[in-house]
Amino acid sequence: MEATIFGMNEAQITELGMTYGVGGLMLLMLLIVGNLARKSNAGKTGTFALFLALTLGLVGFIAKYVIQYYLNIR
Repeated sequence: MEATIFGMNEAQITELGMTYGVGGLMLLMLLIVGNLARKSNAGKTGTFALFLALTLGLVGFIAKYVIQYYLNIR
């Protein structure tokens, strides 16, 4: 018998965490960068630069899911 937590196995818990857990952390990061831009009075160009520099790593993570969706990889 396979060990389960709340009726889910390890693979299901991992998929749930990678989808919703990391997605929630990405949203939190966007909120933090927006708050940083607002408190520093960065202006339009500075805000764009902050979002570009600090959230560029999110693009790769999102691209992975987009590529998986279009190639029907699960």
